[in-house]
Amino acid sequence: MSRIDHSGTFTLGDRTVKRLGYGAMQLAGPGVFGPPRDRDAAVAVLREAVASGVNHIDTSDFYGPHVTNEIIREALHPYPDDLVIVTKISARRGTDGSWIPAMSREELTQAVHDNLRNLGLDVLDVVNLRSMLDVHGPVEGSLEAPLTALAELQQKGLVRHVGLSNVTPTQIADGRKICEIVCVQNFYNLAHRNDDALIDALAREGTAYVPFFPLGGFSPLQSSTLSEVAERLEATPMQVALAWLLRRAPNILLIPGTSSVAHLRENLKAPDISLPNEALAQLDGVAKASAA
Repeated sequence: MSRIDHSGTFTLGDRTVKRLGYGAMQLAGPGVFGPPRDRDAAVAVLREAVASGVNHIDTSDFYGPHVTNEIIREALHPYPDDLVIVTKISARRGTDGSWIPAMSREELTQAVHDNLRNLGLDVLDVVNLRSMLDVHGPVEGSLEAPLTALAELQQKGLVRHVGLSNVTPTQIADGRKICEIVCVQNFYNLAHRNDDALIDALAREGTAYVPFFPLGGFSPLQSSTLSEVAERLEATPMQVALAWLLRRAPNILLIPGTSSVAHLRENLKAPDISLPNEALAQLDGVAKASAA
């Protein structure tokens, strides 16, 4: 059994995936814009991930734009039968790298076709509609029109399953009136735990929760408590942060990203880390300290 198998599995749509996956955002250039400094290294990371047992890759055609999907296709196509590629739509990139809402029916339709073309697929496994009502975090507001457009693309056979990203519990409940929601992708990690109640509710319903920026994203997690626990367990702080997420709830699917094979290998060791109750209690206090 490989290390990643120790993470366990969970159902995503009609597929079973290992709970430790890979996020492709960092394969684009700085600011998730333009090409990577080393394309061969990006290809190597993807191939190492799949060779190590990863069967859940998260991406989007607005990373680059187009860059990460083109690299995924170069590295992995034709894809292994068990590989689930999840993408997201509803944004486009300005010439300055800015993130611009693209939630009209025409823009969403174009985005699905762009993902299909650049990934080399006939149908997308899972497409997350990312709310762009606010770029920086979830805010209330209707997503009925864009989600209806995505559901129609699903009915046409271009999309197998639909998820939501950057959303509130109300938007999830309203979305379920339009189509099945198989996953929710929001900002969540050891220090940012606004979705605690939502995660538990989704777990009871059997819905996957996929935290983006599980290691802090553009501002990596910084915590003396995390560092102390990691040192005691002879692990890295990032490994401990991932291990904590795996313990947090059975429906959490992890997609840590990296452009380094060495860092990828470190991340994939996270399922081997056993967190004793004392360490869990200390780590649970990190979010309170961050909010203070």
